[in-house]
Amino acid sequence: MCGIVGYTGKRQAAPLLLAGLSKLEYRGYDSAGICIHEGKQLQVAKAKGRLQVLCDQTNNGDAVKGTVGIGHTRWATHGAPSDINSHPHLSCSGKIAVVHNGIIENEGKLRNKLTKLGLQFYSETDTEVVANLVGYYYGETGDFLTAVRQAVARMEGSYALGILCADLPDTIIAVKKDSPLIFGYGEGEYFIASDVPAILKETQTVSYLDEGEMVMFNPERVQFFDANGDELEKKKEHITWELDAAERGGYDHFMLKEIFEQPKALRDTLSPRLKNGEVVLDGIDLSAEYLKDVRKIYLVACGSAYYVSVLAKYIIEKTCRIPTEAVMASEFRYAHPVIDEKNLVIIISQSGETADTLAALREAKRLGARTLAIVNVVGSAIAKAADQTIYTWAGPEIAVATTKAFSTQLAVVYLLAAYMAQQLGTMEPEIYAKWVQELEKLPEMAEKVLSQENVQKIQYYASRYYGHHDAFYIGRNVDSAICLEGSLKLKEVAYLHSEAYPAGELKHGPISLIENGTLVVALATVQPLFDKTMANIREVKARGADVLCVTIEEMKEAAQENADGILTIPQVLPELQPSLSIIPLQLFAYYVALNRGCDVDKPRNLAKSVTVE
Repeated sequence: MCGIVGYTGKRQAAPLLLAGLSKLEYRGYDSAGICIHEGKQLQVAKAKGRLQVLCDQTNNGDAVKGTVGIGHTRWATHGAPSDINSHPHLSCSGKIAVVHNGIIENEGKLRNKLTKLGLQFYSETDTEVVANLVGYYYGETGDFLTAVRQAVARMEGSYALGILCADLPDTIIAVKKDSPLIFGYGEGEYFIASDVPAILKETQTVSYLDEGEMVMFNPERVQFFDANGDELEKKKEHITWELDAAERGGYDHFMLKEIFEQPKALRDTLSPRLKNGEVVLDGIDLSAEYLKDVRKIYLVACGSAYYVSVLAKYIIEKTCRIPTEAVMASEFRYAHPVIDEKNLVIIISQSGETADTLAALREAKRLGARTLAIVNVVGSAIAKAADQTIYTWAGPEIAVATTKAFSTQLAVVYLLAAYMAQQLGTMEPEIYAKWVQELEKLPEMAEKVLSQENVQKIQYYASRYYGHHDAFYIGRNVDSAICLEGSLKLKEVAYLHSEAYPAGELKHGPISLIENGTLVVALATVQPLFDKTMANIREVKARGADVLCVTIEEMKEAAQENADGILTIPQVLPELQPSLSIIPLQLFAYYVALNRGCDVDKPRNLAKSVTVE
């Protein structure tokens, strides 16, 4: 969600902050701002709208002088997008400046307390409460570090904070709780950021702040503190991906680049775990003895990762014969789940920082379940909190609408299902061998789907159907599950009303919405259910729908008899077919969005990493 950048050193801070914030635009935001300490006082520049507004306002930072500062891109949670509600926020004394990612849950009580003490508020934000709270304690103690400690001790909720004090012209304090925060090392200069791309051009050496940790730093000294206030040494880590991984590399949009990166991402995720005809998950301990005692597997996630979970239910139940349930993380805790040590809870998250998913993980652990995380970001909160972790190796994903992270999460599900099935003996040896062979070929098959001929067909159908007001995605079995993700992509980037239903549910209500000019995207890749899906296509065609069908090459001819448009993909094992069928749906959403004039990489109201509930 919100983006944070901070810098202290010898260079002018404002241009560096603006450059860093530009690398965080993908996270989603509605306003931006910077605060620079110019030696005598804190200078704030902020504006509603795109970062370019702020760049123009400050002459790309040159108009704001000073070598220490903090910057922010805001995604509104408290108060509408406006100049006043934008970050950074100053305390009413003008002594403290704060940027904040997260939500202060007890901000109402704190605001009332501070108002009674005579402090003034000008915005609707919880962040101004933080600034005034730190400012109040600074006035009481005269010590910056003590004031921040006293303030965070009284704050409830989630936060990553970057804080300046007018009386310390070269110093920043940063604090982390349930929101990501990274510390970057330079030569005589240091950085903070909410995500790696913001500082990758300047340094590849970082430390990841853990829960409750704080860092106070200036160009001469860096001090880390744990949640108890004791000083500690932090491990330095090297960022392994290069700067060009966070650049568009000749593509018009990050989303398109990342769609085309899927074969490589699949190869990077699968290849190290397929050795000598076996699935090898190093560091994962799910023995046959343990698995035979598991009563139920829960898959917990949000958004696209939840749709991976829906697919995983089909795949794990078929291969492992263990009852499996997909649960939305935002509902998991509030449903009073019946969970104990005989349950395995699989947590799926691209960022590893998703607030609802992290909370669900903690609840599962509290109830005694074993937890296994599937995440993309090394060292993320979920990766650290889970009992075991499998990384997806998708590389950095910049576009808000996920593509390659979804595909690699699904690839890990395949690996995990085959691994558990072998442990349990629920998969015949010849079927297991076929699975491994097909997984090895999956990246190559994805490359075929991305052929120029296929892409041109998708562009054609997007130009033909982009003017529709409603779209319905239908399919059966795993096709039904992948329809959920295809429909979400269209909603996210093209702002087109879209719904997904199991094809067999059409007659139970949704078919009443089908009329002349309604777009129906039908998936028909499951051979035993192909005829049933064709019958559903004929039903919507009879009511005036325009039907675009995604099917396997072997069934193209039969599908052409019923659908208006056909997109084909290679045939693989039915359980693996979603990895190929999702690619045309991603590209279709992308090209529909272009035809509708949408900002593909920065869809309205959405954020890449949802770090608040």
